[in-house]
Amino acid sequence: MEIKIDADATFYDLHKLILKACNYEEHENQRFMICNEDWKIERNILLQDNGEASIDEDLYLMQETTLEEYLEEEGQRLAYLFDPEDKRFFMMELSENIFGHPQSEPIVSRRCGTAPMQTLIEEDVASTETNTEIDEEFYGDDSFEEDEIDLEGFEINE
Repeated sequence: MEIKIDADATFYDLHKLILKACNYEEHENQRFMICNEDWKIERNILLQDNGEASIDEDLYLMQETTLEEYLEEEGQRLAYLFDPEDKRFFMMELSENIFGHPQSEPIVSRRCGTAPMQTLIEEDVASTETNTEIDEEFYGDDSFEEDEIDLEGFEINE
C-alpha cells in the first residue's frame, strides 16, 4: 500500500486509515514502532496506555503524537503491529516527503494485492508450526571425507 498523509496528522490518523483500508478491527495493544535502518525498535507509539511502560520510560500515544515528530527523513522505517496476539505487523518506510502540497485527508493512493487476515485461524497456526521431530537425515550423514571441507575463510586453530 502507498499512503498519502499530511505530516501534521497523528499516528492515530494513520492507524485508522490502515484499519479501514485493510478491513481490520481496533485492538488495544496495536502500536507503531519507530525503527532504525536495521529495523531495531527505538520507540513504541501505543494506541492506549496499557501500563506496560516503565516509570523511567516516556509514554507516546497515537492520538497525541504527530507523524512529523518521528518521520522526518525519506527512508525512515516503522512497523505497525496489527495483530498483537500473534505478533504480526506491517513493515513500513517513508518513501517521499512532498513539500508545499498539504494532504487534507489521509488516503491510500495505491494498492497491490490484498491485506493478510487480521488474525490467524487455528488451522493456519497449526500449519505454520514446525515439526519438532527431527530425524537423522535432518543433519546429514555422519561420515565425511576431510578433503571435502574447504577451511579457507574459517579461523580454525589446529
